[in-house]
Amino acid sequence: MNLDFLTPVKDTIVAHLVLQPAQSLGRNIEVHSSQNGVPELEGVQIAIVGVQEDRNAVDNLNCGENLHEIRKHLYQLFPGNWHTSIVDLGNIEKGDTVEDTYFAVSSLSAYLLKKNIIPVIIGGSQDITYANYRAYDELEQSVNIVAVDSRFDIGTTEGELSSRSYLSKIVMDKPNNLFNYSNIGYQTYYNSQEEMDLLKNLFFDAYRLGEAKDLQMVEPILRDADIVSVDIGSVKQSEAPANNNCSPNGFYGEEICAISRYAGISDKVSSFGIYEYNSKFDTHNQTAHLIAQMIWYFVEGVNFRAKDYPYCTKEKYQKFIVLMEDDDPINFYKSDKSGRWWMEINIATNNKYKRHALIPCTYQDYIQATEQKMPERWYKALRKLM
Repeated sequence: MNLDFLTPVKDTIVAHLVLQPAQSLGRNIEVHSSQNGVPELEGVQIAIVGVQEDRNAVDNLNCGENLHEIRKHLYQLFPGNWHTSIVDLGNIEKGDTVEDTYFAVSSLSAYLLKKNIIPVIIGGSQDITYANYRAYDELEQSVNIVAVDSRFDIGTTEGELSSRSYLSKIVMDKPNNLFNYSNIGYQTYYNSQEEMDLLKNLFFDAYRLGEAKDLQMVEPILRDADIVSVDIGSVKQSEAPANNNCSPNGFYGEEICAISRYAGISDKVSSFGIYEYNSKFDTHNQTAHLIAQMIWYFVEGVNFRAKDYPYCTKEKYQKFIVLMEDDDPINFYKSDKSGRWWMEINIATNNKYKRHALIPCTYQDYIQATEQKMPERWYKALRKLM
């Protein structure tokens, strides 16, 4: 694939690398520079890509500019005991039209996914999630999306695609490869009752901010994701001011970093994006600091992937059968490698959603089933699979 549409990382940031310790992250990744060009992708596992598109941002114009601030802080961090090969491919600038930018994002993401490289997208408005989702068309598989956001971003089916309506486009546009959507951290007063009812009727998952503060509950949600999309506005304004739509309520910095790490640990997550960063509101570059640390934690998670499901057969797990009084038994599986839990839905082998028949869950879901209470996650998945 011709990657000429990518622009290099800013020269001053590349020059600044010389001043960093040899052990720093910036000195240990390949960076797209004007001098060296686009890095080779052979053996690469993670590729950082900036997107400077903001034309469909709602009340947050200029998001996607000055992404070098994030890189400056990211490059200064020290990697852990990592074995992951990382490249920074530079930026996708605005195309002549927004659709041109979407096409570039979708094409690049599809190219990277086929090479088993995880794209980490920074900057731009959250409607870029739609372009990233369209990249999975070429993989011909159903997709789970997890959005960390205070809003559902449903909009209306008749409205134009924007950062506040991208989900309706994902749900309605063909080919429709969306299997499940989960929202983590929504704030009720930002979402209409009609939107909440719609998610419920579609058997999608939504977790209020207060619920999502229980990070152990969040882990299985992220474990089942293919795409993770983070609106930086989901973080408290005091923690991340660089968003015109930020709120006094939201996640703390350490919580959003833990969520990023859980996304990285998930064996299924194949793309990760952080959107709506607006540098003109960023006091003391605080949000750039936080996003750099979120990326660090995501990479840390990737390095600690257990590679149990879907990489292992079910014979590698402990199996627990729970007999339900009024329904078929539910099979639970516990990984010997990680101690994580799954529950199974029995469906026909030729069902196109077979890859979703083993659902991540918690030990508490198992306990709930033994008390003859149907786990809600199991029920919702069953309704979508049948």
